[in-house]
Amino acid sequence: MTPIASHITAFLQQRLPVERGASDNTCESYAYAFKLLFEYAGDCLKVAPSELHLEQLDAPLIVNFLDHLEKTRGNGASSRNIRLAAIKSFMHFMEYRVPTALEQISRILAIPLKKAETRLVKHLTVEEMQAILNAPTPSTREGIRDRAMLYLCFAGGLRVSELIGLRIDDLTLQPHPSILVHGKGRRQRCLPLWKETASVLRTWLSIRSLASVPELFFNARGEPMTRSGFEYILCKHVRTAAVSCPSLSKKHISPHVLRHTCALTVLQATKDLRKVSLWLGHANMQTTEIYTRADPSIKLEALESVVPPKLRSGRFKATDELIASLKARSVMRSNKTST
Repeated sequence: MTPIASHITAFLQQRLPVERGASDNTCESYAYAFKLLFEYAGDCLKVAPSELHLEQLDAPLIVNFLDHLEKTRGNGASSRNIRLAAIKSFMHFMEYRVPTALEQISRILAIPLKKAETRLVKHLTVEEMQAILNAPTPSTREGIRDRAMLYLCFAGGLRVSELIGLRIDDLTLQPHPSILVHGKGRRQRCLPLWKETASVLRTWLSIRSLASVPELFFNARGEPMTRSGFEYILCKHVRTAAVSCPSLSKKHISPHVLRHTCALTVLQATKDLRKVSLWLGHANMQTTEIYTRADPSIKLEALESVVPPKLRSGRFKATDELIASLKARSVMRSNKTST
């Protein structure tokens, strides 16, 4: 029997961050997936999670765990697949560490991903986005900071992890304003900034003062801004913006919605999917294709460029038996009247 505790520690502390160069966000996601798995396995096998063995994590238990995520926790197919991806990554790690478990591992690796429903990305209209950007009060320190964060998140199409991970050294205002973004998978990209975005950032820097943290944005305690902190700020200003733009109250707006809104804005302006992919920092163009389904202008161009086939003109004739019999009675009555 192979105790799993030491192996999962090596996977999360050495394999992911050092050997694979995974981001902190990925490491946290994988750690949470194994927390759920070990708690479920411990309950099923009546043992403490720290006493679990690799041989106990067989394919049937993994499948039952995935079903548990959907039925008990209410997770969707996408969340289920994310947890399965974490498990498979760990099993690949264990292939060379425990060769005797290759058959068990191969069965787990054979578990298929569940097909998820492909929905249109949620995004905001120009009016809704403008209302959110106008919501922070520019006469207070927090309002100036919040306005700069919202502007930069939208203009750069940033993920939350990218936004809160920005450092003061990543911002360049002269001669041309730009920001160096540390993206997913350790990929960096340099984005030029609108004059408006550069202006709100200059205003924030003028009152930011010297902080003990190198991050560009920090909270009221002087600590680096967190994911939950920015989500709270966004929700607060969405509620304020909904007063002047009621349609916002009917939408669930997360930070990623701002990223989607930026992507569609760039796509509608350039009509170039490759530029959208570069702007967002996608590693694969297939990821960017989701925006073509949400943008009706591209479909309208295709519709206008195609000559539709002609239809033969004609008049409708009733063939229903009831209509035909009534028509016949009407003809007979008219004949009797004429005689």
